[in-house]
Amino acid sequence: MTETDRTPLAVFERHESNVRSYCRDFPVVFERAAGHHLWDASGRRYVDLLCGAGSLNYGHNPPAIVEKVTAYLAAGGPVQSLDLHTAAKADFLERFASLVLEPRGLGDHVMQFPGPAGTLAVEAALKLARKVTGRTEVIAFTGGFHGASLGALAATTSPLLRGAAGVPLTDVTILPYGDAPDAAAALERAEAGPPPAAILLETVQGEGGLHTAPRLWLARIRELADATGALVIVDDIQAGCGRTGTFLSFEDAPELRPDLVCLSKSLSGMGLPMAALLIRPEIDQWAPGEHNGTFRGHNLAFVAGSAALDHWTDPHFTHHTAELATAIRTSLVSITDSLPAGAAEVVGKGAMSGLRFPDPEAAERVRRALFRAGVIAETSGLGHVLKLLPPLTISLADWKEVADLMGDTVQALATA
Repeated sequence: MTETDRTPLAVFERHESNVRSYCRDFPVVFERAAGHHLWDASGRRYVDLLCGAGSLNYGHNPPAIVEKVTAYLAAGGPVQSLDLHTAAKADFLERFASLVLEPRGLGDHVMQFPGPAGTLAVEAALKLARKVTGRTEVIAFTGGFHGASLGALAATTSPLLRGAAGVPLTDVTILPYGDAPDAAAALERAEAGPPPAAILLETVQGEGGLHTAPRLWLARIRELADATGALVIVDDIQAGCGRTGTFLSFEDAPELRPDLVCLSKSLSGMGLPMAALLIRPEIDQWAPGEHNGTFRGHNLAFVAGSAALDHWTDPHFTHHTAELATAIRTSLVSITDSLPAGAAEVVGKGAMSGLRFPDPEAAERVRRALFRAGVIAETSGLGHVLKLLPPLTISLADWKEVADLMGDTVQALATA
């Protein structure tokens, strides 16, 4: 056995596929997690601003949610149930409808559970839109990330992911996203073309670099859909569940009125796999079993998701999310103000914000320096953006501490 074979990472090098990615940027073995912290095998503590790519909006292992899940397991509740009726699912459906959908004017929407991954919600939405309209073409946008399965991948613009498809990615037209100079003109041209089945978008692009859609552009999306008979699909997988400040990312753009909404990531409250598709009732035209999947009845996720909704009945939590969004923006503006003009700009919305650098290597240098200092954060877009996804439960004092560290790091690299 060589010395390399005895390293903590050797087992992964030996047995796991080359496709692994995040672990290459953060090459340690993690053993424990709580709140906004992770601990590696040596006992070193890290601040987690990656948070499972937005699947841990309430932090790692939130005690109230863990307690409900462990109690359910101890009582012998069914974990796997296909789409059979269970008490856990009934509780989640009732709570989600009363606490999320009804207060937001979506109380008539039904929920489909397509399987454990967000990309499966997108696949179901695309498939249903094509079935309902009898059309094939979908409009999506530059910078969009909707998943790596083939249907969702056709609407995803990452060259790396698209290059691995192995087959033509067809029936999707990619238009400029809402903050691009020619975005409005592109919608005008689309309205004059063949009518699409659906228009698929994120209101804030997570993997695409934290681009935020202007409200007027979102209203124009709805107008285009109404004019052509297309369905509007909002991919709220990363931006939803409170990440941008409201439970659904499009709440401050009521004109958008999506027909289908894809949710996943933090829907389960503690990182358990779970995805859902919200469907306007008149387009719920599936025949029984026409779209299915083995793991569409993950009862632990239902239990955890029901417990997570308690946050949204707590006015202290909702007030804190607003305060945190303001604190994040203030901290990032303070950092950019301390830099030479044009060195970085603040992008994103709420607790889905970051810094965009002209040079992708600058963002990568910051990411590496932060990791050395014990902070985990990723880059997005074309590598230009340092993306920050702190849990919504992080205290303002703890946020300030990590923001100060981040400011010192950026400043030191900018003047090096």
